[in-house]
Amino acid sequence: MRTTTLGTHGPEVGVIGLGAMGMSFAYDMATPRDEATSVSVVHQALDLGMTLIDTADVYGPFTNEELLGRALAGRRERAVIATKVGLEAVDPTGGPGGSPLVRPNGRPEHVRASVDASLRRLGTDHIDLYQLHRVDPDVPLEETWGAMAEAVTAGKVRHLGLSEVGVEQIRRAGTVHPVTTVQSEFSLWTRDVQAEVLPYAERHGIGVLPFSPLGRGFLLGRFSSFDELPLNDQRRRLPRFQQANLRANLSLATKVRAVADRIGATPAQVALAWLVAQGPHVVPIPGTKTPKYLADNAGGADLRLSPADLAELDALPAPAGARY
Repeated sequence: MRTTTLGTHGPEVGVIGLGAMGMSFAYDMATPRDEATSVSVVHQALDLGMTLIDTADVYGPFTNEELLGRALAGRRERAVIATKVGLEAVDPTGGPGGSPLVRPNGRPEHVRASVDASLRRLGTDHIDLYQLHRVDPDVPLEETWGAMAEAVTAGKVRHLGLSEVGVEQIRRAGTVHPVTTVQSEFSLWTRDVQAEVLPYAERHGIGVLPFSPLGRGFLLGRFSSFDELPLNDQRRRLPRFQQANLRANLSLATKVRAVADRIGATPAQVALAWLVAQGPHVVPIPGTKTPKYLADNAGGADLRLSPADLAELDALPAPAGARY
């Protein structure tokens, strides 16, 4: 797989990474998790060159980091581990949709304790990319970011990133310690970051990590009705998947499929190739727990969309329904 760097000074990674969240929770929670398959997917991702693997302490909570730690035993040097801090589980048993109920926690003492706990769960002596999952509105960002910077000084962390932030928050964090990456939802049906965050990141040498780059599976044409969503699935709570909006959004998936069919690719490859084409430091992190879908996603790295293909995809209308 082709490689790029995360921002100007970040690590070298494959142009498409792997989101590990779904291996532990969020989607299709009625189906038991198969750790052996998940471990196999991580190994296959490394073999395919998808070296950036993204997790978070709150995924599970904690079990996703533990899973990744077991999967990377003996392979740690091949992976660029990205994990997150800044959310804590209020009710680990979960609310509707199979996810734990969480709240922001950006207190410096929480960050200091969390980085050590993540290192233990991941079975490593350093985290390549430590990201602030969400900014805590009750704690000055500079205090949270300062505690994260302490972990860099101590050698526990190599680089720092932010998630779901605006330009002003990126600026504020950058006055304390360099920002290597910004992670945001970004796909053919979620393009908010194109207005300000993406251009700012490009100007300042900051990598962009699009999560949910396949529209939480919708852009692949897997769902034509709300009733097709698995029970206890997080997407059942999202406005875009409610029946009226879902029906209106079907045309988006149909148009992505049309481009894919025309050029002999899959919808996943088209959606990921569109993101990779947005800039040299844009590294999407599609999540999967299935070897078949992993190989499909990896194929997006080598797909070069023509200017006409890109223009057609750029012209897709905004989806019906808010993100959350």
